Amino acid sequence: MAMTRFHRFLSMKRKIKTLFLTGFLLITPFLFSGWYDKEFEWSKNLEIYHSLIRELELCYVDETDPGKMIRTSIDQMLRTLDPYTVYIPESQTEDIQLMTTGEYGGVGALIGQDSLNVYISDPYEGSPAERAGLRAGDIIRKVDDRTVAGKSTAEISPLMKGALGSSVKLTVERPYTHEVITVTLIREKIRFPNVPYFSLISPETGYIRLSGFTEGAGREVKEALVSLKAKGARSVVLDLRGNPGGLLIEAVDVMNIFVPKGQEIVSTRGKSRQWEATYACRYEPVDTLIPIAVLVNSGSASASEIVAGAMQDLDRGIIVGQRTFGKGLVQTTRNLSYNANLKLTTAKYYIPSGRCIQALDYSNRRPDGSVGHIPDSLITAFKTKSGRVVKDGGGIGPDISVEPQKLSGIATHLIYRNKLFDFATRYRNLNPAIPRPADFSPTDQLYGDFRNFLAEQKFTYKTATEEALNHLIASAKAERYFESSESVFDALKKNFAHDLDKDLAVFRPEISSILADEIIGRYYYQKGRIEYMLRDDNGLNSALGALHNQEEYRKILGK
Repeated sequence: MAMTRFHRFLSMKRKIKTLFLTGFLLITPFLFSGWYDKEFEWSKNLEIYHSLIRELELCYVDETDPGKMIRTSIDQMLRTLDPYTVYIPESQTEDIQLMTTGEYGGVGALIGQDSLNVYISDPYEGSPAERAGLRAGDIIRKVDDRTVAGKSTAEISPLMKGALGSSVKLTVERPYTHEVITVTLIREKIRFPNVPYFSLISPETGYIRLSGFTEGAGREVKEALVSLKAKGARSVVLDLRGNPGGLLIEAVDVMNIFVPKGQEIVSTRGKSRQWEATYACRYEPVDTLIPIAVLVNSGSASASEIVAGAMQDLDRGIIVGQRTFGKGLVQTTRNLSYNANLKLTTAKYYIPSGRCIQALDYSNRRPDGSVGHIPDSLITAFKTKSGRVVKDGGGIGPDISVEPQKLSGIATHLIYRNKLFDFATRYRNLNPAIPRPADFSPTDQLYGDFRNFLAEQKFTYKTATEEALNHLIASAKAERYFESSESVFDALKKNFAHDLDKDLAVFRPEISSILADEIIGRYYYQKGRIEYMLRDDNGLNSALGALHNQEEYRKILGK
């Protein structure tokens, strides 16, 4: 009897085990098939890729460049994701340092290129290049006695960078004086300040230009605010226009200056838990009550949008300008073999109201590979601390809208064809000094000289309308419609033809302002440019108007 019960127990145990194993085997494919399928796809395609490379190397008629081919394939592969996920080879690791610290080893000069030459486009104030007397417009002829004719900026720039304390010899030609200058420069740590300019712009209002979010951005804004308050500032304008962003933690530290310790500013969410985090203020603030206006435009992105969005969500300050770029993606740098790096998108960020302001949906590309905006049907309304309605899915909308100043056609051509730059180069090389930015104004004589310069250069241009008409005429000729409608096309050409002298007269205020900005930069560098452009700034004027009317300011914030 006992044996029978024991056999029954074993039999039941076997059945339970069999049922469990059967159930597990039935369930397992559903749990792991997706993982196995993806693993198989990676393995299969990597094997195909390896065999393809082998056949190219063995059989292709000409010699191949493995490094160039692999780099091209990597870049094209990453291009199917988003523009912020990029491969960084060992030769470009300095770019990572520049992105995070704002520092690099070099001589402190940006370089540019036209159809003929590579030239110095902007020496930084106080840099080795500026101290040696190099100027914007100087044409680079040699680097360490090596002729650089025919080389690009991408080839020359690495030659000018290098280890701190090392030397580099530059030979340049100064336009319009034909002077050849050779200088030996000692490479230094070149640092781009996050706050290139701050000042009182009215007896009680301070202005802070924040141009980046590399290491120390929060500290620099704090120091600027403390200095301005000591001079009597009772309100402040924080200018984030054109600021592309940077380190997320620096955006938190900038907000920490104006809101209490412990206040949540931003959170991140990714595919895995390691990318999920919440960032709150870590320090005691400087001033939680001072009225703030934040200037933004379509070039304000990423960390700039964290600051602007948090200011709005917490009703801490007003946002003035245009809708921001709409980048709600977080990037992380990962180490690869042979000192290469991969900068990739690992998460999305969410500001205090809970909204993500990412504008483009890279996860759902159109059949042609293009990317669309987040559809209106998926845009969600959120509320600020005081109950104001704000929305996600497309940047930070301003509380006070300011129409962007659009360039005329002639001004656009003058900029992109370097005519304003070239005239400023000549002006600087023939005039040793000009008044301070606050006192400088382009005179009739200066503008007349510029018009004569354009005549000497035989400058002409076509408007967008004229270009479109030329394409239409070419199409009509190709399709053999032109002859029957030639008189119509001739009338259109006559009606749409522009007059250069008339355009130079009509758009003189705009062209003069850009020209003055270019000239001032040659003598007073970036600070001088900012100081001059703030003299007539619609966005700044709108911000000041709101700050100086506290009733309007509180009404905007819902207080």
